[in-house]
Amino acid sequence: MRTDSISADRCPEKGSRSLVLIDLHTHSNRSDGTDPVDVLIAHAKRDGLDVIALTDHDTADGWGEGRRAAEELGIGFVPGIEISCKLNGISVHLLGYLLDPSYQPLAVELATVRDGRTDRIPSIVARLNGMGVALTVDEVLAQATGTPSVGRPHVADALVANGTVASRGEAFDRFLADGRPGHVSHYAIEPGRAIDIVRAAGGVPVIAHPWGRSSYKVMTEEMIARLVAEHGLAGIEVDHQDHSPESRVALRGIANELGIIYTGSSDHHGIGKIDHDLGVNTTEPEQFARLLEVAKLNAAASSANVPEAYLP
Repeated sequence: MRTDSISADRCPEKGSRSLVLIDLHTHSNRSDGTDPVDVLIAHAKRDGLDVIALTDHDTADGWGEGRRAAEELGIGFVPGIEISCKLNGISVHLLGYLLDPSYQPLAVELATVRDGRTDRIPSIVARLNGMGVALTVDEVLAQATGTPSVGRPHVADALVANGTVASRGEAFDRFLADGRPGHVSHYAIEPGRAIDIVRAAGGVPVIAHPWGRSSYKVMTEEMIARLVAEHGLAGIEVDHQDHSPESRVALRGIANELGIIYTGSSDHHGIGKIDHDLGVNTTEPEQFARLLEVAKLNAAASSANVPEAYLP
């Protein structure tokens, strides 16, 4: 199917600020965000965004509702997914835009990832109980309404709800982050294979926050170049709250050197993440145009039934 595009003449500038504000990484309560999809889209409109991508973890469940809400409000909508990957035991996330979620190899991998997330919840709860932390599986499930996959953020929310911690951040810092006593690993896809699958599904693969959290340990300049050369990685997320100003400069330089797209986004999770307000970082219109052109090329090379971006 056709993917809409945006051209330079649709990105007029007023003073030094582009009139097109594009946030390409957000989450709803279909994964680990706290806002229902329609509320997320309404907040994006309220906050002055022109285009928003919904990129829930390992699911496309919110796409239909997101597009309908975007059409009603007259805001651009890009369907996407954030895919859980792992390289040398380190968590890496891949954003896939405008891909076909029904493409069989992708659907199978995403279901396996989601099942792995959910299946580890009893083990996480047991570990916490062994440390003297009061928590039940039912308490966790009560926090995971509307999502096909239960994850660590829902455990964190349950710990907030029962008064063990004050925030998701504290829950991860004390119990749930990689290497913490309550952490239990789950299945994730190798990044190169994930990129191959996204492209075969007609989509555009972009590494999320490559130098944030623990992914900086494996997402070296050499690895990024290898993923571009061997798998067709289309871009990297540069402007992100987990990246220092120095990292952003360096990553933008890497993207320019490799000739790939660089993006900026909020990684918004509603009240589940502080300092990740909608539009806190945005993607330059020229980079968004490049992403949409790559989407056209990948869709044309694929037999997948790719979705369209909605750009009013």
